[in-house]
Amino acid sequence: MNDEARLQVIFYRTTAGNEPVREWLKALPPEDRKIIGDDLKIAQYGWPLGMPLIRKLEAGLWEVRCRLQDRIARVIFTVESDAMVLLHGFIKKSQKTPLQDLQLARQRLQSLTEE
Repeated sequence: MNDEARLQVIFYRTTAGNEPVREWLKALPPEDRKIIGDDLKIAQYGWPLGMPLIRKLEAGLWEVRCRLQDRIARVIFTVESDAMVLLHGFIKKSQKTPLQDLQLARQRLQSLTEE
């Protein structure tokens, strides 16, 4: 792994000042946070990466694919210049990315472009 981060990691912030991905991470057990944090760090230092860790969902949206001990987590992000903006995180319960999770990430991405 490269010694220098290619992207800085930024948590998406709502207009109310909340950081939903940070709050989601804090609610997870420490061992899950560690795995997700390690995967985000690999993405941050190794960007651009592909499968199996990173998958492009659509224009402007990618997901970090995290394998936890007994389940799967996803962190959806976008890249703006030299920053990886974490838009949404969730525990995956089905094969396909749930539409409501994708829609939420799209809304957050849209709100970034409106600022």
